[in-house]
Amino acid sequence: MDSSAVARLDHERRDRTGVPEVIFAAGKTLEQNVALIGALHARTGFALATRIPAEQREAIAAAYPDAVLEPLSGALRRGELPRTGARVAVVCAGTSDIPVAEEAAFALDALGHEAVRATDVGVAGIHRLFDVLGDILACRAVIVVAGMEGALPSVVAGLVRAPVIAVPTSVGYGAAFEGMAALLGMLTSCAPGIGVVNIDNGFGAAALAHKIVCAPS
Repeated sequence: MDSSAVARLDHERRDRTGVPEVIFAAGKTLEQNVALIGALHARTGFALATRIPAEQREAIAAAYPDAVLEPLSGALRRGELPRTGARVAVVCAGTSDIPVAEEAAFALDALGHEAVRATDVGVAGIHRLFDVLGDILACRAVIVVAGMEGALPSVVAGLVRAPVIAVPTSVGYGAAFEGMAALLGMLTSCAPGIGVVNIDNGFGAAALAHKIVCAPS
């Protein structure tokens, strides 16, 4: 399949904005995703795709044996970008939030940063956060992923100097409204220094962290 018949890939996006073109694979056919990944990599030497449907992952990995697949979120990359040496924390409230956190961590690594993971440190057992706080404090930005009531970013923002990027997830019982409760809680946080991305948007959080740590001084 000719990729130009599917999408007009923005090969200069990284030069223009600092964040490369990334393929959102959900809703696309296997043939479309294979074509776009191949075309992007051929032109720039790097391709990152997110949200590859589960039924397509094995076939895409077989089509590109040099690719690295993150199985929980369905993200995939081909090629490398220069390493920056920047450390960004990815703090995950609960085990059920891990797929979104892993999308963020995988994208950070693909963009050249070191992702420092802290998993299952939600407010239901807040002492677990303090066990890893030293590692988080050493990072230049902090992504906090949480569902349910979405309280963890407020706690973290009250403890660290770095900017905090909050990611609400769709994890939770009925009144969580598939992430709306967490989203609203994060937007109304009383702790300053928090930016909030959309529900389950791990990649969006990684892109914002990338821009923060790569901003001209």
